[in-house]
Parts: sequence; C-alpha cells; structure tokens
Amino acid sequence: MKLRTKYILFVIILHLVTLGLTFVIFKENKLLFLVAEVFILISVWISWRLYQQLIQPLQMLTQGVEAIKDRDFNVKFLPTGKYEMDQLIEVYNNMIDQLREERVKQEQQHFFLEKLIHTSPTGIIILDFNDHIQQVNPAALALLGMTAHALQGRRVHELSHPVLQQIALLESGKSGTVSLTGMATYKLQKSHFIDRGFPRHFIMIEELTTAILAAEKNVYGKVIRMMAHEVNNTIGPVNSIIHSTLGAGALWADGRQQVLKEALEVAVARNQNLNMFMRNFADLVKLPVPDRKPVNLHQLIHNVTRLMQMKATEKQVQFKFEMPDVSFPVLIDEQQMEQACINIVKNAIEAIEDTGTVTFITDPRTRQLVITDNGKGIPDEHNEYIFSPFFSSKRDGQGIGLTLVREILLNHQLYFSLKTVAPGNTRFEIRF
Repeated sequence: MKLRTKYILFVIILHLVTLGLTFVIFKENKLLFLVAEVFILISVWISWRLYQQLIQPLQMLTQGVEAIKDRDFNVKFLPTGKYEMDQLIEVYNNMIDQLREERVKQEQQHFFLEKLIHTSPTGIIILDFNDHIQQVNPAALALLGMTAHALQGRRVHELSHPVLQQIALLESGKSGTVSLTGMATYKLQKSHFIDRGFPRHFIMIEELTTAILAAEKNVYGKVIRMMAHEVNNTIGPVNSIIHSTLGAGALWADGRQQVLKEALEVAVARNQNLNMFMRNFADLVKLPVPDRKPVNLHQLIHNVTRLMQMKATEKQVQFKFEMPDVSFPVLIDEQQMEQACINIVKNAIEAIEDTGTVTFITDPRTRQLVITDNGKGIPDEHNEYIFSPFFSSKRDGQGIGLTLVREILLNHQLYFSLKTVAPGNTRFEIRF
C-alpha cells in the first residue's frame, strides 16, 4: 500500500471516529455538537492541506527519479516559496547539474579516447568481459591484413593469424615480439583496465620493422666498411709485392722455381676473389637511391629469364609464365629491380633439387608479381631469419642475396613476402 493511501485512510478513520464520539457525547446539546462538527471540518481541511504539502515533494521526487532513470539530466524544478520544499528542490537541482556535468565530461573523454584509438598508429584491440574482440582500430586491421567483420565477436585464440596466436599466449601485463616471413616484426603488449568493476583486456600491436631494419643496417654497414677497409689495405700491397716478384724474370729464367711461381699466381687469384667477395658486401651498403622510371614489367621478367636460362637448364628447371597478354608499367629503377629478380630466380632454381618449375605470375588488377618454385621450401625455423644479413642455409652461402633483395624493395617502398605456403609451393610476392 502506498504512503499517501495509508495517510488518507488514517485521516478518514480518525475523523469518522471523532464524528462518532461527538455525536455520542453532544447528542443532547445541539450547539456543542455543531461547534464540534465545525472543528472536525477545519481538521479535515488542515489534513488535506498537509496532505498536499507532503505529497507534492513526493510527486516531484518521483518525477526526478523517473528523469534520472531515463538519463534525462535536463529536468529541473522551480522554487515554490516554501522553505522545506525549496531546500529539497535546491538539493535536487544541484545533483542534476553535477550529473549533467559528469555525463558531458564522460562523453567528451569517451569521444577523445575513441578518436585517439581510431587515429593511433599503434594497433589496438579491445576485448569485452568474455574476451571476445569488441573493437579493432584501423592500424590493427592494416597490420593484421584483416577486416573488422572477420575479427569482431570472436575470441583471439580462435583465429589462425600468427600475430593473434602469439597474443593468445601472452599474460596480462606482459609483452613480446613476433616476426613474420623474416621481415615484419611486431611488439605485442597485453594489459587490462577495470570497467564496471570487472577487468577487460586490450592488446597493443606496434610494428618495429622500420626501426629494427634501420638499426640493423647501421650495424652491419659499419662492420662491412671496416672489413672492406682492412681487406683492401692488405690486398693492395700484397698483390703489388707478388706482381713485382712475378715480374722479376731472373727468378724464373731457369724454370726451377716454377712451383713457387704457380703458387704466387694462385695467391693473386685468391686475393682477387677475396676482393670481389668484399665488393659484394660493399655494394649492399652503398646501394644508391632508386632512379625510378616507367618500366614494362613483362619485358623485365623476360630479360631476367634469358639471363638465368643457362643456370636453369643445368638443373633441368623450366620457366613457366602465367601472365596476361597486356603488361602494365611499374615505376622502378630497372637495373636494381633486375638485380633483385635475378637473386630471387637464382634462389628458386637452387631450391629445386632435381627437376622442377619456376613460375612467373602477374596480375594487373592487384599490380602484383609472384615468383613460385616447387623446390624443397623454407623450413619453419628459418622463416624468421631468411632476410637477415649473413644468414644462409647453404653451405657456401654468403647470406647477402636476399638482404640485397630486401634493401632494393624497401628502397622502392614495395610490399613483399617470401614463404612456403604448402609443400612444393614457395612464393615470393611483390606488390607494386
């Protein structure tokens, strides 16, 4: 039963009892009975006025509560001139003002946070209370190469992307790094915040590729320059002495020192090979800025295959072309890109143990070149290092071929990847 109903019943019962008592007491004296009735009527009027004064604040409070339930913080009440009522109205209006200011602040902060997350160059993934992906910013979508539709509403560990699989292994408050196809390196950090009393996780994905490559190039560049300097300073004087010795005809006139002469000639040849070896490393450091010009991509591919045809024939490797009749121009440094393609094709041929095929695929729509081979493929444990300087899985490899390819393609600001997608299917992709 409501409070006002109880009050009305109480007043009615009280006045009915009073009326009954006055009738019993003053039934023989009509004048006193009439006076008592007047007092009862005055009491009823006073009770009604008190009822209005008591119920009005309750009604106003009810309206205010309904407004708060509806999150409408614009409903305020005007003073009535009654002291108690005006105090209540003042408290309510102050509370509504504070609630409205807090909501405005929260909306501004939420808008700022949304804007910050959306424009952040760091990839951010926000999870809900059940660790389902709730929000993904554009930077994270670009880094993962996935759409928001494919991610939202799913758990991280349910997705097959290698970055997300690494994230699933992270504990809250921990960080780690992951490298893909030997090139892209990401820093992953998992943390949490409290929302409505419950922890919610978020993940930050930061690409470190550019910074790592710059630091790496700076280090190996210094090493190569130091090595080249020392080797050249040694080989020059040594070869000069050997050539002077070989030019002294009197030493070799009787033919008795023929073995020594041949040994010195071998030493000269070996020094020349060593000089060429260091020049290859020096070329990697001194790679010039690309001189970009429009180049017919199909013509470039045919030029490379003609240069590599003899090596392919020696290993019984065939070239296959899956290219449309009409080529598309690409803005590149022709000499540098030709050198990069030669290294790619050379690796593809060497990966084929007996007979096989190297296939060239172009797509004008996506402006993509794919060079595939059906060789032995790249072991999983080598994926992280294939583009690292001086790394080679070959017994006599120098480890600069793919590093040179990497530098050329990075200088051209092209996306590229190398991976074995299936047994007997290794793909080198370049997007122009």
